[in-house]
Amino acid sequence: MTVPTPRTIATPSGEVSGLFSRPSQAEALLVLAHGAGAGMTHPFMAAVADALAAEAVATLRYQFPSMEAGRRRPDTPSIAMATVRAAVQSTAADGPLLVVAGGKSFGGRMSSEAAAKSMLPHVRGLVFFGFPLHPPGKPGRSRAAHLAKVRVPMLFVQGTRDALAQLPLVETVVRELGARATLHVVDGGDHSFKLPKRLGRDPADVINEIGRVTADWIRNL
Repeated sequence: MTVPTPRTIATPSGEVSGLFSRPSQAEALLVLAHGAGAGMTHPFMAAVADALAAEAVATLRYQFPSMEAGRRRPDTPSIAMATVRAAVQSTAADGPLLVVAGGKSFGGRMSSEAAAKSMLPHVRGLVFFGFPLHPPGKPGRSRAAHLAKVRVPMLFVQGTRDALAQLPLVETVVRELGARATLHVVDGGDHSFKLPKRLGRDPADVINEIGRVTADWIRNL
């Protein structure tokens, strides 16, 4: 396990906290945003960072301003996108690492919205851990419309039981994006990649799978 180093990131909305984890021999860095309801220290975020460190991928986890201030309501898209951009720009001094961005749910979506609006500096790809394609019980694809403007490769890691992204809809989005998009499906996973007990699979195995698939994808950019 790589011990993360605390970091402060200046954003247009004020300073936010970050956690930088750089394993030895790292050649790539994932700038990793959290979901709407949990911050950068959530067990999923920490576990994915550890799994990626085991695959020689560094991570920069960071807070959105609302989470930094302890507010329950997520930031507006404009504030969230500006924070994504600030977090990416803050890695400029971290040496010759291949940089990708993305995140869990809301964090991944805001990363892609930012990249669609204007290319994120030095970012070679985007990673989505549970892209929130639609609200629960309201299937649709309107939240994916901006992805057509993203000019870098994208990796979608999705569970088959994700209530915020019905798999056939995700498959259609990925197919329409063509060669820029890759889909990895976690069988039985919900939006948080939790599996039914009947499958008898260790949750740690799922996280390791996510880390391995993500690192392999990054290495092939």
